[in-house]
Amino acid sequence: MTGLLAKVFRLRWAAVLLVGVMGQGANAADALNGKSLYLNGPVSGGASCATCHSASPANNVNGILAAANQPSVIQNAIATNKGGMGSLYSGKFSATELDDLAAFIGNPNVVAAPAASLAPASLTFSGANIGQTAGPLAATLSNTGNATLNIGTISIAGAAAGDFSVAGGSCANGGAVAAGASCTVQASFKPTAAGARAASLTITHNATGGSSSVALSGTGNSTPQATIALSAASVNFGTLLTGSPSAVSTITVSNSGQAALTFSSIALGGANAGIFTLGGSCAVATPVPAGGNCTVTLQALPVAAGAFSASLTLASNASNGSATVGLSGSAATPAPALTATPSAIAFGTQTIGAAAVAQTVTLANTGNVAISLNNIGLTGSGAASFSLGGSNCGSSLAVGASCAVPVRFAPTVEGAVAAALAVSSNAAALQVGITGAGTKQATATPLLSEAGPIVFADTQVGSSAAAHTTTLSNSGNASLSIATLTLGGNQPGDFVLGGSCAAGATVAPGASCTLTTAFKPVAAGARSADLLLVTDGGAQFHLALQGNGVAVAISTPSLTIAPQSFDFGAVVIGSAAPTRRFTLTNSGAAAVTLASAAYTGPFAAVADSTGCAAFPVTLAPGASCDLVVGYAPVNTGGNSGSVAIQASVAGSSWTIALSGQGTAAASNAVPTNKGGGGCSASDDVNDPMMVFLMIAAAIAIGWRRRQSKRVGG
Repeated sequence: MTGLLAKVFRLRWAAVLLVGVMGQGANAADALNGKSLYLNGPVSGGASCATCHSASPANNVNGILAAANQPSVIQNAIATNKGGMGSLYSGKFSATELDDLAAFIGNPNVVAAPAASLAPASLTFSGANIGQTAGPLAATLSNTGNATLNIGTISIAGAAAGDFSVAGGSCANGGAVAAGASCTVQASFKPTAAGARAASLTITHNATGGSSSVALSGTGNSTPQATIALSAASVNFGTLLTGSPSAVSTITVSNSGQAALTFSSIALGGANAGIFTLGGSCAVATPVPAGGNCTVTLQALPVAAGAFSASLTLASNASNGSATVGLSGSAATPAPALTATPSAIAFGTQTIGAAAVAQTVTLANTGNVAISLNNIGLTGSGAASFSLGGSNCGSSLAVGASCAVPVRFAPTVEGAVAAALAVSSNAAALQVGITGAGTKQATATPLLSEAGPIVFADTQVGSSAAAHTTTLSNSGNASLSIATLTLGGNQPGDFVLGGSCAAGATVAPGASCTLTTAFKPVAAGARSADLLLVTDGGAQFHLALQGNGVAVAISTPSLTIAPQSFDFGAVVIGSAAPTRRFTLTNSGAAAVTLASAAYTGPFAAVADSTGCAAFPVTLAPGASCDLVVGYAPVNTGGNSGSVAIQASVAGSSWTIALSGQGTAAASNAVPTNKGGGGCSASDDVNDPMMVFLMIAAAIAIGWRRRQSKRVGG
C-alpha cells in the first residue's frame, strides 16, 4: 500500500506540472527580480519563500523545484491554497512577477550582468568629395542587461579606416553605461580616394562577446571642390574703454579642398557691426588656391559702455557652406582712480637730532586707465620736518599696478608738526596726512621690518596658509609700549594675529618683538584686513593683509534605497524571524561611504554572505548591496522601528521605516508544511488532493483487513 500512496503523490505532481506546462506564458522573465521576490516576499509585504524553502531553490526544500520555469505551478498552488499559500499570497503577485519567480527557481544561480546592443548595424554616408567631410552619423550603444556596462575602447579598423573617424557622442573610452541606459557614438567620413570605402567601428566592453561593431561605408567623389576652414569660430575682445580701439585680432581662412575658394561676400552683421573695422588679405576679388589661406583682421572701437556683439560671415563656393565668426566684448567708460595705503601716517614723538625714522605710503591704480603721475610732494606748515626718498613711482602707473613712497621724519623743533603727502595725477587729487612731534628727551624709535601689503597664497576655505612674520624693532634710546594692536578692515575674521608683540607689551631700546599673521578664510573670494599697531609715543603702523579663499567642492552623497519602508505583517512571537532585503544603491557620481546603520524596535541586521559587508561599507558610483533586516517581535500588537543609515559626510543620512504585527503562538497547533510547492508552514485545509489521499488510505486499510481475515480463515 505504501507503493500505492507513492504513485498517488507522483500522479499528483505530474498533473500539476502538466497544467504548468500548458499555462506557461511566452514572455521573457526576469530571474533577478524573481530572486528579490523569493528572498524578500511580495513588494506589497508578506513572508518570503526562503522562510519555508531555504535561501536557495536549488536545495529543493518542500519540492520547490517543481515550479522551475513553471509560473502556473505557483499560480495553481496559490489558487488552491496549497501549503497555506492562498492565505499568504492571494492577489500579491502579478502574472509578470510569477514568471520572474519561476525563472529564478529554474535558475537559482542567476547573477546581474550587462548586455550590449549597438544599433544600427551599419552606417552609410552620402557621397563626399575627396578631402571633404560627411556626417556625422550616430550609433547607439544600449545596455539591456541588469548590471553596469563598462566601455573599453572605441576604435575604427578596416581597409579604409583612415577615411572614417570618431566625431563625438556621449560614449567614451573607459566610460560606463548604467543598466537600462544608453550612449551614442558619432562617426564622420572624409574620403582619401575615389570609389567605395569601408571600415568598421568597434566598441569593446564587459558584456557577452566582449565587443560590438557597426559597419561603416561611403563613397569618395573625385570632383574637386573648395572647403573652407577658420582658425577661430568666435572672437571675444574682452573689456575695452569707450573711445579707445582694441588690439587687432586676426582670423586665418584656409582652403582644405581641391579647387580654388572664391568669396561672394565678406560682411559684418549684428547689433553692433558698426564699431568693427575689417581688414586683411581675404577679398571677394581674390580666390584662395587649394591648400592656401588668407587672413581677415578685426578691430573694435566701442562708443558706448555695455556689452557689444556682431558677426562676420564669409559666403563662398565652399562645399561646406558659409562660415561665420561670432564677435563679442564689453566697454566701460574711462575712470582713473588712485588710492593710498595707509591713508594717514603718525610718527609719534621723536628725538630732535636723532636719525630719521621712515614709513611707506603705497599708491595703487584701482581704475581702468593708466594713471599719469604729475607730482608727488609734501605740503603744509610742518613740511620741513619731513622728506621723501627712494620712491619707485615713475611718471605713470598701469592699471592694477602700485608703487611705494617712503616718508621720513627728522624733527628740528620741539612740539607737534603736521604736513601732507600730496599726489597730483589724471585721477582725483590725493593727500595723505602726516603727523609727528619733536622733543629733546630720549625717545623710542619704532620700525616695522616691512611696509606691506602681505599677500598670502590662495587657501582652501577652512584651511590655513603658512604664517608670515614681521618684526617690530626699537632703534631709539627709550623703551616703547604697544598701545594698540588690532585687526580691522573688510574681513578681519579671516586672518589670525599672533607673535610676541602684544598690546601693553614693552620693547626696550635695541630690542624687538614679532608679529605673526596667518590667513584662514571662512569664505571663497578675495579677502582683506588691516593690521594697526600704535605705540605709546603716537607712532602708527598699518599692514595690509590680503588673500584669496578657494571653495572646496564637497560632493553630497546620493543613496537610493528600495524599498524605503516595509511592513513585515503578522509574525508569531518566538518563531523564526522573517527577513527583508533592502537594496542600497549609490546613485551619485562619487563613491559614498556608509559609516553605520542604527536599528530601533524589534528589528536587527541579519548576517548574510550575499548582503552588504560589515559597516563601514563603501559603494562606488552605480554600485549596490542588500541590507538584510530581520523582525523578531517580543510583544503582541503593532510594532514600529527604523534603520538609520549614516554616511561618513556630516549631515548625510537616510532612514528606512519598518513595521510589523506580533501575534501569540497557538498552544494546540504544530506548524507543518504539507504543500509541496508552497511558501508557507501553515496547514492546508482546502487541498482537494487530501480528500483523495484520505479515501485511498481508507481503501488500503479495508483491503488489509480483508487480507488478514482470509489468512486467518
